[in-house]
Amino acid sequence: MRGATHARWAAGAAAAALVAAGCGGGADSGGDTAAVLSSSWGDPQNPLEPANTNEVQGGKVLDMIFRNLKRYDPGTGEAEDMLAEKIETSDSRNFTITVKDGWTFSNGEKVTARSFVDAWNYGASLKNKQRNAYFFEYVEGYDRVHPNDGGEQSADTLSGLEVVDDRTFTVRLTQKFSTFPDTLGYPAFAPLPRAFFTDHEAWLAKPVGNGPYAIQSYTKGSQMELRTWEGYPGPDKARNGGVTLKVYTDNNTAYTDLMAGNLDLVDDVPAAQLKNVRNDLGARYLNTPAGIIQTLAFPYYDPDWNKPGSAKVRTGLSRAIDREQITRTIFQNTRTPATDWTSPVLGEDGGYQKGLCGDACAYDPEAAKKLIKEGGGLPGGQVKITYNADSGSHKQWVDAVCNSINNALDNDRACVADPVGTFADYRGRITGKKLAGPFRAGWQMDYPLIQNFLQPLYYTNASSNDGKWSDEEFDRLVDQANAETDTAAAVAKFQQAEEVVRDSMAAIPLWYQNGSAGYSQRLSGVRLNPFSVPVYDEIKVS
Repeated sequence: MRGATHARWAAGAAAAALVAAGCGGGADSGGDTAAVLSSSWGDPQNPLEPANTNEVQGGKVLDMIFRNLKRYDPGTGEAEDMLAEKIETSDSRNFTITVKDGWTFSNGEKVTARSFVDAWNYGASLKNKQRNAYFFEYVEGYDRVHPNDGGEQSADTLSGLEVVDDRTFTVRLTQKFSTFPDTLGYPAFAPLPRAFFTDHEAWLAKPVGNGPYAIQSYTKGSQMELRTWEGYPGPDKARNGGVTLKVYTDNNTAYTDLMAGNLDLVDDVPAAQLKNVRNDLGARYLNTPAGIIQTLAFPYYDPDWNKPGSAKVRTGLSRAIDREQITRTIFQNTRTPATDWTSPVLGEDGGYQKGLCGDACAYDPEAAKKLIKEGGGLPGGQVKITYNADSGSHKQWVDAVCNSINNALDNDRACVADPVGTFADYRGRITGKKLAGPFRAGWQMDYPLIQNFLQPLYYTNASSNDGKWSDEEFDRLVDQANAETDTAAAVAKFQQAEEVVRDSMAAIPLWYQNGSAGYSQRLSGVRLNPFSVPVYDEIKVS
């Protein structure tokens, strides 16, 4: 989750800082365009269907094997035309999209207007159970293709999509949505070849896309091999021969392999190594601003977290967390205590509200105890913070958060950590509604708009609203913001919606996160994009 004239406001606000900080270190050698690099990775939660992938590990691969109507500039995050020759609208509700000529999938099939329309219809359809179906909600006919009221699906295709000719299709939305074109770089909107529909199982086993890389093989729990697609027609051809993504269940092990020369790139430096990494790697360590916020979310499907007074309990827990100490001691100041629910990379013009959380995010043990008592106490007398244990960094900070809560409440069992072995299993518990307490809910932006930090996470039944929080006033303000054609007015409405999140403490904001990476002497031209993902196609290997 990105038109020529739409919503450049958020991306532009952060452009200068991101360009300055996003450049990789190391000498820029000519490189061996046939050489393959290795990078740390984790198994994705689901098979790599674009409309069914809403987590970071799967998203990395989709960004390598697909190109969409828009692409987010690796330096600024700005939405720029990729397969879109033009996106036209006179009313911010009806859009005519023209697809560039000359694009094909890696199997040779031509990318056409129907490649997008068929893919979007598939992604929206209730029967296909796609996690990102929500992104098509504003397209006319979604209520019949994917009814949200528990009713039966009464149509197979969105009435708001129409193929005009080989390169043109139209989109009619249910309401004005001025920033709609800027969302079209998100993976859910990727085109799909006919093979996806005619031999679905074979495609899932070896996905075929239209990006600079093609998947050669994948062994779950081990690695995925991607190789450069020589026939790629885009301007961002890969400068290497491919990438082997190696699965690690502990990023400390990945870092050890990097230092031993067994791995070329680690894109998440473990917290335990932050005090050493500059000495270990020098200019080959990257620490750059990114659109990432770490939060604690809550299971609102559990009555204990959705009853009168529970907002006070959540606020009390927030006040029991010493963010300053944790970001200093655990993360060596590579994180910044959060004071709102978005990210500073948006800039104030883009919607970032520094200090919005106010006292509710300030450490105060006495206030924490008072609020929790007024709210009826901790459910069951204890909170368990669930997280995926295949990242060493998560264990350290979750333990630190629990220690902070326990110290503030004078109770060494008020908070305990609840680790889940792998990211895939962790996501399974979340989507299966099997959590009884707060859980790690970091958000990495899909596109640099305030809308993306709020709507997917807190709108009723939104795709990434894992805790199932719901508030009619928040939904109303988001709908109004999306309908605004004036960008400043849209931002202001979204900021009002964020105040609703604050007043309910729908999630506890912890800290803003920089992207971090370390790489071997074999590599040059390494940088992280504003989403903290390596720009793999730019990396050179010597």
